[in-house]
Amino acid sequence: MKKNNLTEGSIVKSILALAVPIVFANILQTAYQLIDTFWVGRLGSAAIAAVTLSFPILFFMVSLGIGISIAGSVLIAQYKGKGDQYIIDKIAGQAVFLMIILSTILSITGYFLSAPLMRLMGAKPEVLPGAIAYLKVSFLGFTFVYGFLAFQAMLRGVGIVKTPMFIVLGTVILNLILDPLFIFGYGIIPAQGVAGAAVATVFTQGLAAIAGLTMLCSKRFEINLRLKNLRPDLKEIKRMIRLGIPSSAEQGSRGLGLAILAILVATFGTEVIASYGIGVRVLSFIIIPAVGISMATSTLVGQNMGAGKIKRAEKIAHISIGLSFISLTIAGFILFVSAESISRFFIPGNEGVIRSSALFIKIMALTFGFMGIQEIINGVLRGSGKTFDAMVLAIITLWILRFPLAYLLSKHTALAEIGIWWAFPLSNVLAASVSVIWLLKSNWKSKRLTEEDILRDEISEETMVEDAMQ
Repeated sequence: MKKNNLTEGSIVKSILALAVPIVFANILQTAYQLIDTFWVGRLGSAAIAAVTLSFPILFFMVSLGIGISIAGSVLIAQYKGKGDQYIIDKIAGQAVFLMIILSTILSITGYFLSAPLMRLMGAKPEVLPGAIAYLKVSFLGFTFVYGFLAFQAMLRGVGIVKTPMFIVLGTVILNLILDPLFIFGYGIIPAQGVAGAAVATVFTQGLAAIAGLTMLCSKRFEINLRLKNLRPDLKEIKRMIRLGIPSSAEQGSRGLGLAILAILVATFGTEVIASYGIGVRVLSFIIIPAVGISMATSTLVGQNMGAGKIKRAEKIAHISIGLSFISLTIAGFILFVSAESISRFFIPGNEGVIRSSALFIKIMALTFGFMGIQEIINGVLRGSGKTFDAMVLAIITLWILRFPLAYLLSKHTALAEIGIWWAFPLSNVLAASVSVIWLLKSNWKSKRLTEEDILRDEISEETMVEDAMQ
């Protein structure tokens, strides 16, 4: 396979070469939730509410593993820039080991806590059974979710992004077929309702994880996943955890913030939960271009800093911010004019939910560009190894700005649930302003992970002989 050199040449071309496949892969990943919402919506607003209340819990649990995958991706990117293949392979093995251990623990814990968690989220009697069933099945597939996360992150670190996209494409097509089959039943397959959507997703994600990790063992990519590197190395694990914990906390704070917002939304009734669920699904879809550019930026910044090209890394940051702001602003205008049609697509026939969710989308839409700025700045900070700074900005966005505004506007003004809708654009603008100031004052350009005191001690003669024989 042709090796990627992202430390020279056109910056815009490099950003697009990485970002476009990542965007398509993320669109396809989001399609899992959109397909679930589409088919579950045929069961009524209570079914959509069940999936909506489950989503923040699942996002929070998955976010704990995202930190490790981000740490692995950032380290691999910087050592790719430095040209150190030994450490790249070592990091890959340790990342997979950590993801397997963590996903197993969370899968078991989440399964047995599903019922109390849904009660804590404020699920109504008509929503509770479906929400618990959906959550339990989803937790059973956590090892697959984490395995594919590790695969995507490691390949992204070396600049390979098309392969994961094609894998996701195949599994999403399969999920589209399996969703109605398991939800409504056919022949010998019984109707499983809301839980059927989770069964279809877990099955297809399992295929994706197995395919991805098998490819890493094939020696066809710039990462060679070998059994000896899966043996736990405490020094490398500590370094990865030190870098990954802030990213896990960042993603976890996002998930917890969504959960707390969902609890606040639940106080206004099932139809408002359904409206919120549709709006959040649309939001998760529309932010994908910024997330793609952000991930591409992390890889580019990481590789260029590893290669010592700090000025180029700085220029990458500026160009990425501009691309993200423009693309999301355009998307926001499109959504603003088509909000009602989008809402009607998800839950046809329920005019109250259609009007409410369309209003939510319109209120958010024109500030999407500011969300793009936040995403890119977080990507720059992660790529440079400043994962703690990215965590702090995420906490400010959700816990100091968005949730307090949502609570005050919904509970202490006549806006009621509409106050929650307005908290999104207000926090978007404020958070983008804080992020820009933070980046300008940060010393991110001096953070080079390849110059840290790393775990790689001198390679023993035995290891060198072993490598030469493979």
